[in-house]
Amino acid sequence: MRVDPTYITNLVSSLDQTQANEQQLSSELSSGVSITSLSQNPVGAGENVLLLNQIQQDDSFTQSSNLVTGQLQVADSALGSVVSELTQAVSLATSANNGTMSASDVQSIGSQISGILGEVQSLANTSYQGQYIFAGGQTGSAPFSTSAATSPAVTSYDGDDDINYLELPNGQKIQLNVPGDQIFLGSGNSGLSVFGALNALVADYSSGTVNTGQAVDDTEALSSALNYVSQQRVTIDNSVTQLTAASTATTNSQTQLTTAQTDLMQADIPTVSTQLSLDETQQTALEDVIAQLESTSNSLFSKMPN
Repeated sequence: MRVDPTYITNLVSSLDQTQANEQQLSSELSSGVSITSLSQNPVGAGENVLLLNQIQQDDSFTQSSNLVTGQLQVADSALGSVVSELTQAVSLATSANNGTMSASDVQSIGSQISGILGEVQSLANTSYQGQYIFAGGQTGSAPFSTSAATSPAVTSYDGDDDINYLELPNGQKIQLNVPGDQIFLGSGNSGLSVFGALNALVADYSSGTVNTGQAVDDTEALSSALNYVSQQRVTIDNSVTQLTAASTATTNSQTQLTTAQTDLMQADIPTVSTQLSLDETQQTALEDVIAQLESTSNSLFSKMPN
C-alpha cells in the first residue's frame, strides 16, 4: 500500500483555509462587526461607506438646524415684542390726538413713545450668540442707532441687505433672516418705516401742543408700519415651520440609515458562534487525518526493501 503525498498537501491547504476562517470568525465575534476588510465583502463595504456619508450629512444638518432654530425663535420673539410695543404706541398716539389732553399729558405721551422707541431699537439690535440677527450679513455690530441732532430724530441702519439660507439635505433652502432695514425702515418706503413714524410722533408731542393733522398722519403711518412688521414676521414664522419639519424628517432619516448600517455591519453572533465551532471541529479532524497519514506513510516507507 502506498499513500499519495499530495493528499497531505491538499489536507494542509484545507487546514490553512479552516484556520483563516476561524480567525475571521473570531474577529467578528470579538468586534461584533461582520465586515472587517474591503476584500472580505467589497459590495457591503461600499454600501457602508455610502450609508456613513449620508448619516454624516444628516448629522451636520441637524447640528446646523439646532443653531439656526434658536436664532429664528429669538428673531420671532423679538418681532412679537416689537408688535406689542408698536400696538401700545398707536394706542397712546390715538389718545393724544383726540384734542382733550393737557399739554403736560401730551408731553407725557411723547415721553412714553420715546421710551417705546428706545425699546424697539433695543429689540431691533437683538443678538444671538454674539451675532446681531437683524443686521443682514453685518452681524458683528449693532445695526441701528438714533441721532437726535435734528427734529424729528433720525434712526439709521448700518447693516446690509444680505439674506442667509440653510440648505436642506434634499437641496431645498430655508430663509434664515430678514434684513433690519426691510423690517424697521420699510426698505426705503418712508410710509412703512417704524422708526420714521416713532421719531415723528415723539417730535409731534414734545412741545405739548399737537398739530392734529400731522400727528394723525404720523399715527396712521405707524399703524401701517406695524402691519408691515407683522407681515415680515410671517417670513420668520414660515422658516421656523419649514425648519421644524425638515429637522423631523432628517431625524427619521438618520434613524432609518443607522438601522440599515447596523443591519449591514453587525455580526450575527449566534450564527458566527456556530460556524466557529464547526470550523474548530473541522480543524481538529483535519489535524488528526494529517497526523495519521503522515504516520502511515512513514511506517510503509520504513518497511520497503533497500
